[in-house]
Parts: sequence; structure tokens; C-alpha cells
Amino acid sequence: MELFDLDRIEEIWITISRNRLRSFLTAFGVLWGIFMLTLMTGTGNGLKRGFIHGIDGFAANSCFMGSSPTGMPYSGLQKGRMWYIHNRDLKTMTDSIPGIEILSPITLAPSYVHNVVSNEQTGTYSTRGIYPNYALIERQHLTAGRFVSELDIEQKRKVCVIGTKVAEELFPKIENPVGQDIRINGIHYQVIGITYGISDITVGGTKLENSILIPLTTLQQLNNLGDIIHAVCATSKSQIPVSRVEEQMKTLLKRINHIHPDDLRAIWSINLEEEFNLFTNLFAGVDILIWIIGSGTLIAGIVGISNIMLVTVRERTREIGIRRALGANPRTIINQVLMESLVLTSIAGIPGLCLGVYTLYLADKYWLQNLDNVFFYKPMITFNAAIASIIILIVCGLLAGSIPASRAIRIKAIDAIREE
Repeated sequence: MELFDLDRIEEIWITISRNRLRSFLTAFGVLWGIFMLTLMTGTGNGLKRGFIHGIDGFAANSCFMGSSPTGMPYSGLQKGRMWYIHNRDLKTMTDSIPGIEILSPITLAPSYVHNVVSNEQTGTYSTRGIYPNYALIERQHLTAGRFVSELDIEQKRKVCVIGTKVAEELFPKIENPVGQDIRINGIHYQVIGITYGISDITVGGTKLENSILIPLTTLQQLNNLGDIIHAVCATSKSQIPVSRVEEQMKTLLKRINHIHPDDLRAIWSINLEEEFNLFTNLFAGVDILIWIIGSGTLIAGIVGISNIMLVTVRERTREIGIRRALGANPRTIINQVLMESLVLTSIAGIPGLCLGVYTLYLADKYWLQNLDNVFFYKPMITFNAAIASIIILIVCGLLAGSIPASRAIRIKAIDAIREE
């Protein structure tokens, strides 16, 4: 006898539809279980993709650090002393720490320098002084012009790279404002490039598209900052943990700036590699929790199907006995019960899986894509997760029918025929 012949399929359908309400309620438990498992898995993937998308524009093996008031007295200097990183410290760090691949300084303009004027428009934007290699740490797209060059740094040129939104607001009628002038705190700068950042992470609390970048030496000179640097960004060489480079930089900065070696407050730092690893481990735990909870919900529906199949076998005791008396072997009876359980699980589970995938698609298309700064990004389940869900359905369907099937083959033909 073939496993999927028409007579068998018709018989299974008649058995399932004999009690429609009971079959529907039982199948709904499976549908809801696989639906919730799909939603939770997709949500977990959306969180993971959102985090990765958020830091995608920054080098993963990078760290940021800057100066803060000291937390401990040292070498006759009092606690609470404010200190700064200086231009000369950059060469000392690159010469003394071989693990550094890129070292890029950042100096933020004073708050009164954020007023920016073009020929017709006025706006307030964050202004930063940077080196050309900063583009290797915070990756960006130049839509026009060029980035800050080494010659701009050396000659302290009054040039700037502006963000895309700055360009739209200051030059609404000019398609390409490269070559135009803007005034920052009354000083004229020539626009040499238009850019926007890939990452959602912000430096100085402002996204790149809302910022103005000028040569660091120019900003220091025109705003009487001397050689003060507010923060440094560093990446480590291949195979060298950035955490090691971070600690070496802190130790060196404390030594050359007369800070207590154990002072934990004097230098603030952000290690993207550690943050990435932390969230990776967190999401691994979230994935396990999602599968445990989702599988528990699905198993509850499967238990319902197993109970219903037990009831069905009990109701068909006489029928099974007659089949046994007519020569049906145990394998045929087992296949019949397992197929009924598998079909009932599949007709509920597969639509539940499809409904979950479609719900995630609608949420992404009509809600998440229309919101800014959302930590979710493409909350979809992977192909492997969908295949795993289908395999779980099949296994659970067979398990749900295994207990009723084993009970069915224990029914003796003579006892079943006598039963009313």
C-alpha cells in the first residue's frame, strides 16, 4: 500500500472532519504555537540586525577615549584636575604602541561656534575638527567633492566637509554646493565635500549628516584651542585585541600627563569590540530563550493533538479491531494513526509559519521602515530557521501520534469487536 494514496488521504480527512470543532481547536493550538515561535524568532533577529546595522559604519576593532577630571591626587596635583590630550601625544602613542593601526583625533568646536550661515540660510550644527584618517574609522559616503586631506591639515586651510542634511538646509536651491562658502562664527570656509555616515552611532551626540567637519589644526587655531584634542579614535592591527591597545593607550596617557595609574575616572573610553562581543553573547542567550519559550508554546499544542488522537483511537476501537480481524498488520495501523497526526499538525503548523512570516513582513514594510532611530532592522526569520521550524513540526506531529499509535496496535481484535 502506498503511503499517500487517495483512499488513505480521503480517510484521514473524513476522520479529522468528523468532529470539526474539536479538530479546529486542537489545530489552533499548533497554529498559535508556531506563529508565536516565528514572531519571537523574527523579533530576535530584528534586534540583532538592528544592533549590527547600527555599528556597521564604524570599525568593529576600534575604541574611543578622552579626558575627564581626575579622580585621585597624584605627584602633588589635586583631585578633580582637568587635563587634555595634546597633538604631541599622538606621535608618542603611535611610536610607543605598535598594536595601533589607525589613530585619529577629534576636537569639538565650542558651543558658540555652532551658528552657521550661508548666503540665504542660517542653521546650528555640530562642528568637529578631524584628521583625514577619521574616514577609515567612521565609514561614510561622499556624495560630492572630497574629504579633508593632509595638505589641509598642514596648511590649516579654511575648508569644510558638510553633511547631506546641512547641505539641503543651507543650500536648498543649489544641487551641488561644493565650492560655495559658509560662515562659522563669522569665519568663511569653503565647502569641499558633502558626506553622510553609514552608522547610527553618533560622535558628540550628532549624526554625520547633521555635522560639519573641518581640518583639526584649523579649528584649533581659529578658536584659540592651542593643541587641545578632546578625543582620540584608534583601531588595532589584525589579530590584536583592541582592548589591549586601549589599556596601553590609557597607561601611556596617564604616565605622560601625571595621572595616578589606578585612576579610573580620568579617562573615559568606549570599546566597540567589547560592546559587539557583549551584545553577541546577549543575543545568543536571547535566541536560546526564544526557542525555549516558543517550543514550549508549540509543544503545548502538540500535547493537545496527542490527546485528541488518543480520544480518536478510543472512538475507533471497534473499527481498528475489524481491520485487525481482516488481516491488517500493525504497521498499517501505526501508519494510519501517524499520518492522521502528521496531517493535523501540518495543516495547522504550516499556515501558522506563513502567517508569522507575513506579519513580520507587514510590520517591517508599513511600520518600522517609516520610523527613525528604530533599533529593529529587517525582523525576518532566516531560511534555516524556517526549515528548522518545518522539521520541528514534522517531528512533533510524529511524536504526537506515536503514543496513540502504540495504543492502537495493543487493541486485540476479538475484544474490539465485542466492544460496543
